[in-house]
Amino acid sequence: MLRLEDVRVRIEEQLVLRGVAMAIERARTTVLIGRNGAGKTTTLRSIMGLLPLEGGRIFLDDVDLSTLASHQRAMLGIGYAPEDRRLISEFSVEDNILLPAIALRLSAGERRRRLDEIYALLPEVAELRRRPAGYLSGGQGKMVALGRAMMVGTRAILLDEPFQGLAPALARTYAAALSRLRESRRDLGMLISESTPKLLDKITDTALTIERGEIIPTTSGNGAATNGAASA
Repeated sequence: MLRLEDVRVRIEEQLVLRGVAMAIERARTTVLIGRNGAGKTTTLRSIMGLLPLEGGRIFLDDVDLSTLASHQRAMLGIGYAPEDRRLISEFSVEDNILLPAIALRLSAGERRRRLDEIYALLPEVAELRRRPAGYLSGGQGKMVALGRAMMVGTRAILLDEPFQGLAPALARTYAAALSRLRESRRDLGMLISESTPKLLDKITDTALTIERGEIIPTTSGNGAATNGAASA
């Protein structure tokens, strides 16, 4: 479904991604593991069109995303929750969740349908719907950012370090929400970046390691090496 081919990204003269090749398959969860500075966030931002490619290509099925702006990628059904949440503090939780749907000009009925689904899967967010985002804790903000990604992420959702900074109880709540999301949207592909992915064990289908901007081949149970770049 979502495929990266020899992706290279340079930031301030430094080559940060060095030929990244990987696939995020429909109905599967891929976890991208790496230390800070390894290239996890850059990979997700490049998929969303927030960083220009120096080389390589990114596809969603047969559509070359490399030529599309970020909002056009969202229109194709890719949702993104950045590590720093990026909520508008003056807006309510519900308005923050609805913002990308309004930007993409979804009908009022479709916005309502998606919002109801999000609240059903994230009851913790439903309880906060009227609260200004500026009054949320960091963990609550991450839950709202997940809901916002779900609003447009009908085909793929990208989550950048969703557990970083979460208290253990809220981290378990977030992990449970991801499990419910997988059960509800069975065709959804997810890419989750994490430094310590223990809480994702139950929903991880493919785990990839990135070091210094390169995907490091791992060994499967039969001893064969894989880098996750198989066709989706």
